[in-house]
Amino acid sequence: MQSLPIILASRSPRRIALLHEIGLPFEVCPSNAEESNAQGDSPRAIAIHAAQLKADEVAQRQASRLVLGADTIVCLGERVLGKPRDRSEARDMLRALRGRWHTVVTGLCLIAAGETPWTAAETTRVHISDFSDEEMERYIATDEPLDKAGAYAIQGSAVRFVEEIDGDYHNVVGLPLALLLRGLSRFISVEGITVPPPPDRFRNPPA
Repeated sequence: MQSLPIILASRSPRRIALLHEIGLPFEVCPSNAEESNAQGDSPRAIAIHAAQLKADEVAQRQASRLVLGADTIVCLGERVLGKPRDRSEARDMLRALRGRWHTVVTGLCLIAAGETPWTAAETTRVHISDFSDEEMERYIATDEPLDKAGAYAIQGSAVRFVEEIDGDYHNVVGLPLALLLRGLSRFISVEGITVPPPPDRFRNPPA
C-alpha cells in the first residue's frame, strides 16, 4: 500500500476542509482538466466522468502518487445546475430550487500507478424551504452562491434554506467521506480514520 500523502486534484476549499477534518494526509494539486467535457447518460455517470478527467490529468503529472478526483453536480429533475456565472443566474437557480427537492451527486475517482482506477458516486436528496425573495436577495448579495453548484452551500449561510436531507450530509458539502474511505481502503490503510457526524439538525433521516 502507498505511504505518501494522497494528491487532491482540486482547489475546492470545501474538499480541503473535509480532508483536514478527518486527518487524512494529502497535498493539493489542482487539475487542469476541462470538467465541461464530461459526458454520460445520467447525472451519476457525468459526475464520475468529470472526476475521472480531473484525476487522470493530475495522475499524468504525479505518476507515482495516489490521486483523488471529485466532482459535484446539483440536479433538479433533468436539469443540471452548475456554478452560476453571475448574480442573475444565481437568482434563477435559487428560484428554481425554492420549495422543492433536488439531488446532489458527487463522483469520485482514485488513480494509482499499476492499479485499476476506482470510481463511485454518492447521491443525496435535499429539500429547500419556500424562502422569500427578500431572503434570497440578502443571500445573493453576499456573493456566496457564485462559486457553488446550484448557487448555495449547505455549510454556509444558505443552511437556513435547507429543510431536510435524505442521505449523506458531507456529499452535499462536496465530498462523501464514508464512500471515499471505502475507496481509499483499496489503496492505503484508513485504520483509525472516522467520519465526523453531520450537524445535529441533519442527523435524523426525514420521516
